Amino acid sequence: MNAMADLPPFRRTNYVEPRLDVEHRADGSIVLRNPHPLRDAPVNTIAPLRRWASEKPDAVWLGKRVPALKSDTEPYGPWERLTYAEASARVDAIAQSLLDRGMGPSTPLMILSGNSIEHALIMYGAMLAGVPVAPVSPAYATMSTDFDKLKYVFGLIEPKMIFMQEAKPFLRALDALDLDGVELVTADGSLGTAYAGLVATRPTGAVEAAFGRLDGATVAKYLFTSGSTGMPKAVVMTQRMMCVNSVMPASVTVEDPDAPPSTMLNWLPWNHVFGANAILNNLLVAGGTLYIDGGRPVPGQFGETVQNLREIALTSYSNVPAGFVMLVDELEKDEVLARHFFEHLKSASYGGAALSQDLYERFQSVAIRACGERIVFSSGYGATETAPTIMNVHWATERMGLLGLPLPGVEIKLTPSGRKLEVCVRGECVTPGYHRNPDKTREAYDEEGFYRLGDGARFVNPDNPLEGLVFDGRVAEDFKLSSGTWVSAGRLRVEAIAAADGILQDALVAGLDRDYIGLLGFPNFSHCRQIAGEKDLPNEDLIRHPAVLEHLAEGLRQYNARNPASSTRVARALLMVEPASIDGGELTDKGYINQSTALGRRADLVEKLYAGTPGNDVVVL
Repeated sequence: MNAMADLPPFRRTNYVEPRLDVEHRADGSIVLRNPHPLRDAPVNTIAPLRRWASEKPDAVWLGKRVPALKSDTEPYGPWERLTYAEASARVDAIAQSLLDRGMGPSTPLMILSGNSIEHALIMYGAMLAGVPVAPVSPAYATMSTDFDKLKYVFGLIEPKMIFMQEAKPFLRALDALDLDGVELVTADGSLGTAYAGLVATRPTGAVEAAFGRLDGATVAKYLFTSGSTGMPKAVVMTQRMMCVNSVMPASVTVEDPDAPPSTMLNWLPWNHVFGANAILNNLLVAGGTLYIDGGRPVPGQFGETVQNLREIALTSYSNVPAGFVMLVDELEKDEVLARHFFEHLKSASYGGAALSQDLYERFQSVAIRACGERIVFSSGYGATETAPTIMNVHWATERMGLLGLPLPGVEIKLTPSGRKLEVCVRGECVTPGYHRNPDKTREAYDEEGFYRLGDGARFVNPDNPLEGLVFDGRVAEDFKLSSGTWVSAGRLRVEAIAAADGILQDALVAGLDRDYIGLLGFPNFSHCRQIAGEKDLPNEDLIRHPAVLEHLAEGLRQYNARNPASSTRVARALLMVEPASIDGGELTDKGYINQSTALGRRADLVEKLYAGTPGNDVVVL
């Protein structure tokens, strides 16, 4: 699939023509603006729900399977569907129940739960009541051993209520908290107050008064992000931030009143800004339907996703690259599934890491066989602090790994920082700061009020900026080899992962004060099993399988052929069994691997990578 003339057209999208205003400053910085107008934003996060409840009350907003009702004909449980009218009534009831308890801006609601209909309703009910919502990663309470991060965020937020879908997974973590004066609410009624009591509350005029008090500065959420070091920071997410950001992506499309509403299936967690805002809230503003996916792109859990895809007609699909690896494997071997998947699909998007070119081409090959057209692939860029999306790809392109171009509503400033250009942003979707952390808040902005993202970016083609920007690594990640040669670790990591053709989910780039660059890879075990042809092989043996190592070696050899310099060439690679540790500070909530921390924790593997006589499990190139 290399000759454009031989390819069928992309399925039509409603993107506007890409435009960009570029300002070069004397200090070397570059300011970018999108001249397309920003669409009118909702007045608050509840207004879209009330609008659709009035205009199309019977339309489905959310769907979720009920595992407790599994049967032979429905092995994952039947679908529970919630209409906009039902949702609006329950959100009003929950808001009233919180107001009855005297909750407000100073008494946050912590959510310790995966995605569910109840999670969505209590979140929007709290926001209607003016109660800040603090969704916490369940991993803080289930994967952690010391619960230090959970205890820290609990003390930082001081919630008056904690909501859980069920209590059982969190009992040990709850014992680590001082819950005096904190009301526990569970959807299954297993502990504390039953959620059913909240939705049975009769709304009064107090709910309408609370709705009227919501303004742009009202705090809607606290979302947690670890950044590169230390304990999580609570990002202040205002009503205005969420509302403006919800219309920014739509501002680079042509509005089509006759187009059917968007329908998505998605699993991305709502304690993260991507799942909570870019998926859930933006789809609500657009009046679409979201089916909550109980499956995951990991071995043993993707089967539910596949079954969901057989039943739901999607208009758009978004996932991480590991999810697309598993999806394409299924689509290639199941023509019925492929035809159903592509029948109504308008676009696909990815995030979290770069999508490999080979995987993109495999996806398009299936699309062409199934529907005779290619599907436009998009990706976006932003951060928790930007609500999130400030740039995206809003044109048809064959190139993967783009950050895109700025969206209407923000100014992007590329500021010289060492050998890189750091991405900075200013606009109404940018946070006013971190809750109870004035020092980090001051450090986050430059003298003009631009928020510093800490990422480097560069133009694909400086002579034609409309081709977009690409990620150029974290500003602080670069290091020198023993020769004094600088290595751009972030850029190398992204390109090497893409070259590995699905084997690597992520990687650590080693080589500080060494003679050459080495990689410690976090494997995609599902893809490795397919390459090895060994479904039941333990992970410890899988990462040493000859077929897996040769596949990795071949991908890195091709990468090295394109990048022969000592500053880019990978000389050795080693796959690891242990995933990135949250407790150890290796994995941040923005999805970054903290390179320096992870390399320090895995010093023994670094030494193994650079041993004079490498083991058989080390790929030598």
